[in-house]
Amino acid sequence: MGEQIVFSPGSFFHGTKADLKIGDLIITGQKKNYNDNRKSEFVYFAGTLDAAIWGAELAEGNGIQRIYVVEPTGDFEDDTNLTDKKFPGNPTKSYRSKQPLKIVAEVTKWEGHSPELLNNMLENLKKLSEIGIKAID
Repeated sequence: MGEQIVFSPGSFFHGTKADLKIGDLIITGQKKNYNDNRKSEFVYFAGTLDAAIWGAELAEGNGIQRIYVVEPTGDFEDDTNLTDKKFPGNPTKSYRSKQPLKIVAEVTKWEGHSPELLNNMLENLKKLSEIGIKAID
């Protein structure tokens, strides 16, 4: 059986292709990870590893998919892109903040989604983009 990775309750994760280091801050005002040239007004993170895996897998660019364990440095709220609009009650534990996230560790062992599931998600996002809908705000 594979090695079990245990995170403390309340851990937060950020999936990306950005090459960052422990102690770095993830801040607003950067180009968004997804199909969008606008600057981000928020930093996004999740309380589930699965949601962060989606973030890493869907991020644009040629970098390595990475998942960081992060600590919010200020107030945060439910991510309105996913909560209530799509998943009532925030089961993905997805959040956003205008305050930086501090990287405290990197998750180095994780398993991505199946190629079929990932391709399905990418196709759906592409279809939405073609009709002018930014699926991830």
